[in-house]
Amino acid sequence: MILYRPVGTKELERIKESGYRKYPPRLPEQPIFYPVLNEKYAAEIASRWNVKYNEDHKGYVTKFEIDDAYAVQFEVHVVGDSYHQELWVPAEELEIFNRHIIGEIQVICEFSEDGSSG
Repeated sequence: MILYRPVGTKELERIKESGYRKYPPRLPEQPIFYPVLNEKYAAEIASRWNVKYNEDHKGYVTKFEIDDAYAVQFEVHVVGDSYHQELWVPAEELEIFNRHIIGEIQVICEFSEDGSSG
């Protein structure tokens, strides 16, 4: 299964530190890790939320593949428009989830406050 994850610069630095192999643990106030099922939704979050609320006003879209047989245990939630689909992974299971990532996490898009994207 191909998934996308919008991240800010701090989270991206932690991903880099892992050799682009895993996502960092969630903060105590974040009970769910929620990668999304399509690039369009991930780009909306990165460009609207990450750019607005992160200190450096940047947002990134990461893309990764997860083992299908493992991923089916997690519920897909639609949280707005029909394409606003998220896979809800309990934060305490993120370490195990990371072990099921196939290959490396890729950065496929970057957004900044000035409206540029790459």
